[in-house]
Amino acid sequence: MESEDVSTLESIDSIEEVQSTALATLGEIVRDFVEHLPFLVGALLTLLLTWGLARLVSAFGTRLLKNWSKRDSVKELIVRLLSIVVWVAGLLFTAIVLFPGLTPSKALGGLGLVSIAVGLAFRDIFENFFAGILILWRFPFERGDYIECEGLVGKVEKILIRMSYIRENNGELTVVPNSFLFKNPVTILTSQASRRVMLTTGVAYDVDVEEAVEVITQAVNRCKTLTEDKPVQVFPKAFGSSSIDIEIAWWTDSTPLGVRRSTGEVVTAVKSALDKAGIEIPFPYRTLTFKEPLPIRQEGEQTE
Repeated sequence: MESEDVSTLESIDSIEEVQSTALATLGEIVRDFVEHLPFLVGALLTLLLTWGLARLVSAFGTRLLKNWSKRDSVKELIVRLLSIVVWVAGLLFTAIVLFPGLTPSKALGGLGLVSIAVGLAFRDIFENFFAGILILWRFPFERGDYIECEGLVGKVEKILIRMSYIRENNGELTVVPNSFLFKNPVTILTSQASRRVMLTTGVAYDVDVEEAVEVITQAVNRCKTLTEDKPVQVFPKAFGSSSIDIEIAWWTDSTPLGVRRSTGEVVTAVKSALDKAGIEIPFPYRTLTFKEPLPIRQEGEQTE
């Protein structure tokens, strides 16, 4: 009976010891938190100040660079890089405020190790990030340009650091990683105000080719969608299966809509001019050869 009482007392002492240890630990945590509370407040104020500076850079950076002669994409890149620098410096200073024993050299060293780890983990994101910087800095297309890349044709609506927004001709919006545009050939359809368009038509073999060329040239020159300071070129191209092929080349607005509108006008004008001149645009001719002669039956003849 005495041994049971001793074991009960020992259990009670153990429970009280655990409780006292837990209370002491909790008290130390609360005391440390209260002592560290000014540093937390300072870190939060530093983050707010960093956020405010980044917003000011974004808001007034473009206005300050408005009269600069560089491309708009270069101006946007400079503003974004300045915002990134403000955030990096602000986070570094926040870490120093939050942990008083942390020196700038230690913080930069830790930042380097973190950067390596993050870079390996998010390699694709950083690849798109640096591709976006190079696109904004060096590439010749801007917002509003029409581009073609690996079958994707559309208007550039936004060029961000990591991705670009391309509005396709059918109205769909495609979000493209910048590394895709950086690694593949990109055709800028609107790098100039006008673009040359080529079209092939044909006339019958019994037609005077020089006359047909003159009629087509006059018809195309009367079109209103052509670029005035660019020449119209009309040349016989080849001997087709059913016609003499004639190639027509002219310059018009470089946008896809401008090309379609001008092509429609030229086709209509050429067809109307050839019809008025009595020049035939032949249908394909086919000559059929049979292995055995076909029996010919005259009208009214009865077969047995």
